[in-house]
Amino acid sequence: MRRTALLVTTSALVVGMLVWPSARHADAAPSAFVHPGVTVSRAQLDFARAKVDTGAQPWKGAYDQMMASKYADLNRTPKPRATVECGSYSNPDYGCTDERQDAIAAYTDALAWYITRDDRYAKKSIELMDAWSAVIKDHTNSNAPLQTGWAGSSWPKAAEIIKYTYTGTWANSGRFATMLRDVYLPEIINGSNSNGNWELTMMEAAVGISVFLDDKASYDKAMATFRTRTAAYVYLASDGALPKTVPSQHLDTEQKIVDYWQGQSTFVTGLTQETCRDFTHTGYGISSISHVAETSRIQGQDLYGTDVGERLRQALGFQSKYQLGTAVPSWLCGGSLKLGLGPVTEVGYNALHNRLGIAMTNTQTLTERQRPAGSNNLFVAWETLTHGDNPS
Repeated sequence: MRRTALLVTTSALVVGMLVWPSARHADAAPSAFVHPGVTVSRAQLDFARAKVDTGAQPWKGAYDQMMASKYADLNRTPKPRATVECGSYSNPDYGCTDERQDAIAAYTDALAWYITRDDRYAKKSIELMDAWSAVIKDHTNSNAPLQTGWAGSSWPKAAEIIKYTYTGTWANSGRFATMLRDVYLPEIINGSNSNGNWELTMMEAAVGISVFLDDKASYDKAMATFRTRTAAYVYLASDGALPKTVPSQHLDTEQKIVDYWQGQSTFVTGLTQETCRDFTHTGYGISSISHVAETSRIQGQDLYGTDVGERLRQALGFQSKYQLGTAVPSWLCGGSLKLGLGPVTEVGYNALHNRLGIAMTNTQTLTERQRPAGSNNLFVAWETLTHGDNPS
């Protein structure tokens, strides 16, 4: 009996040694972070720059779209506030739109700098980042976590490009890092029990900020929350009769789950927690899943080959099919969908179709139809330029 028990215990330990490290460290922060490394890498930037320089499409058209936008305006005046107050659906809007759009502008100018090497754009990006880091102290009201996630997704993308590629100086980069660490990260790192797009966007921001700060502990915490939320946001038949849940939400009955899934009681692969709410919010969630997966890949851990990639593939395909006009069956959302997925397919489509060779007919059709993908004016911008058919 004792020998048998010892053998079983020893076998379990061996299995644990073989399995546990890979499971435990699958999403762990790298020993050293790659920079620039938030959603877009140096190799991807170089690819886009080369395509624009030769006038190749769709990249040149995407670049022209970006440069003609209000976000690339060199006369833009930043509008920072000490306290950004955002209620539900940004009502009230005390600095909410200004903050999000200044952050997108900083990222836009950083991209413009990289492609043109015109340092006026780098200086404008720095001006925007410096203006906010000198002033902002807090986000308040009910939408504060989501607002922080939206703006906090764009800021580190801009900062990574400027800090690690700009040949001039950025004297206040340390102050900007302090802003991200003290004002943004505490508001988002502990997640949210609201609709899933909230927590996914918050974790996108937390992961990006962690990369810029070289903060391994926050990166690991955000990534763990992201994995749990992604599994609870996109349903796969392999999950069982009901979708997975986030433990802290205590969705411990079928009725609670159905209610949380907007009243949808028939679960099919690719359905998301917000599909029956509307495609716009669903698109936010899908976009953040793709952004975190892309950042993780740049940092050396490829989530596209895990359930994250499968959930992303299925969510893109399911939503794209109906966005393209497929008739809505009566069992799905009562036979009626609110469309409007947004410019959110490029990153996931490029990773899964172009890099991994997975056929994604509906997603491909929608992606190509929507090119060049612009900005949703919240946290998504210029992804045909940065990720369209980009093998890097």
